[in-house]
Amino acid sequence: MHADSAPHVSTYERVVSRHPLVVRKRVRWADCDPAGVVYTGKFTEYLLIASSYFFAELGDGRYFEWIKTLAVDTPCKGMDLTFHGALWPEDEFDMHCTVSNIRAHSYDIHVEAKQADGRRIFTGRFSPICISREVRQRVPIPAAMLAQLQRFTG
Repeated sequence: MHADSAPHVSTYERVVSRHPLVVRKRVRWADCDPAGVVYTGKFTEYLLIASSYFFAELGDGRYFEWIKTLAVDTPCKGMDLTFHGALWPEDEFDMHCTVSNIRAHSYDIHVEAKQADGRRIFTGRFSPICISREVRQRVPIPAAMLAQLQRFTG
């Protein structure tokens, strides 16, 4: 098979901007119900995908190694979604990620998802909390993490 006749393969998600952080996602058929509309539960997955890319960017590509040096873990304290529009197979949308609130022990990753024409799809919040790796209780956000978070405040 010639390279010219090889099937076109594209990715279903990718970072399209690092500052501000924007993750582009394309809907898969597997994300949809028999009527062809994205399952409600998939939006939680989309929020988690955006949060994962945010963590990678926060830790300069090595988030889990980086937080080990800070002696913390960052499990989810809370998350929520507000739906603004539906999605269908092969729809593309961008998830814009910012830090919307920093507290003593936790912070909010705010995700605004919209299509290229500006149509809003969902708004989400993912809130990690810093806990000590040793005693497994909340601790203040480490100074090095605070410095990194400031890059993403919107």
